Amino acid sequence: MFETLTEKLQRVFKNLRGEGRLTEQHIDAALKEIRIALLEADVNFKVVKQFTDAVREKAMGQEVMQALSPGQQVIKIVHDELVEILGGAHARVNFSSQPPTAMMLVGLQGSGKTTSSGKLAKWLVKNGHRPMLVSVDVYRPAAREQLKVIARDIDVKIWEGQAGEAPLALCEGALREARNTGHDVLVIDTAGRLHIDEALMQELWQIKEKIHPHEILFVADAMLGQDAVRSAQQFHAQLGFTGFILTKMDGDARGGAALSIKQVTGQPVKFVGTGEKYDALELFHPDRLVSRIMGMGDVLSLIEKAVEVVDEKKARELEAKIRKDSFTLEDFRDQLKQIRKMGTLDQILGMLPSVGPFKEMQKAKVDEKELVRIEAIINSMTPKERRNHQIINGSRRKRIAKGSGTTVQEVNQLLKQYVQTQKMMKSMKNSFFGKRMKGMKLPMPF
Repeated sequence: MFETLTEKLQRVFKNLRGEGRLTEQHIDAALKEIRIALLEADVNFKVVKQFTDAVREKAMGQEVMQALSPGQQVIKIVHDELVEILGGAHARVNFSSQPPTAMMLVGLQGSGKTTSSGKLAKWLVKNGHRPMLVSVDVYRPAAREQLKVIARDIDVKIWEGQAGEAPLALCEGALREARNTGHDVLVIDTAGRLHIDEALMQELWQIKEKIHPHEILFVADAMLGQDAVRSAQQFHAQLGFTGFILTKMDGDARGGAALSIKQVTGQPVKFVGTGEKYDALELFHPDRLVSRIMGMGDVLSLIEKAVEVVDEKKARELEAKIRKDSFTLEDFRDQLKQIRKMGTLDQILGMLPSVGPFKEMQKAKVDEKELVRIEAIINSMTPKERRNHQIINGSRRKRIAKGSGTTVQEVNQLLKQYVQTQKMMKSMKNSFFGKRMKGMKLPMPF
């Protein structure tokens, strides 16, 4: 989402680093470029002004101007101010001391409330809770049916209530059922409209007053940019909410909503949707997003994902194989499976720093279907061929291609990629990134 902004900021920082001593003119030129980059990314113009004013004030201080590496100091100031815009520290999710906790999702129609309700329930399960779902969108039957399907898919209980029940009655019934059956969180998927109207706000206000939800989360489509911010302002003015779920953060929009929404409304982003799968909902960490925007990567999130999906015993075995130079095609296939569990390749590459070999990897657009083809090719090999790729001659390549429904050229390409991966893994194991993961006693996911 922030690819263009990242490229422009890196260009500005490169120019700053090249200066041995900073002048007011250097800072003015840098801030002008940063201002344009943020406005083009659809960041609210008032937020841009507040940001550039704050950076200027700190960058013009004697401490920075007389420093040995003033360019680096300015980069740190930009980083810290961007984190501040996004809310500073990570915002905690509110839970009741006496269950059940009620979490109410609100927003305009089409913002992704129903899907987000399911994702939130899935996140709650993963974090040791027993959630229950309820849909009070009685005006759009498809919405209630959609949540029912989602609840079945993620194996979470849903309260359906009685036919013809009003939204408030549904909420009260669901809350009673959650309390009686030991479910500690009730996730309420509310109705939306194409625009904010009095009837919608009155209904939401009644639910809020009667149920007293501990979290009211406004679901905003990040791809709508400033339209999402304006809707959020209106909702907050009339209803009041405790935070945001930003959906479609994996999209290709400019991303200005993410950088504006906290500063404009005063409410923090608590969750971000990063994909279509039910587990593609993450807690929002401002510092991690800023690191990605500035091309520094998000190694912490990558490590967390690796810890979730990687079998540590297998990872240690793999590390030993890499050291002994005995990494086979079978290992290559198994590692691709592990990596795919962590998310799409674009998401994983986006967490790596935009430097050295990682930058080249990020430029390459990888087709996810290619991974399926690779797996099919390796599955068509004999165990002996997987253990020793050097025995795969011309006739064997033809047989493998036929068995996997691919071409000899694709088999050749895979073998070439495999050899390159062997070399890359050796170099990455000895890199700063590899040593950091090893130092933290965490398995490398590749």
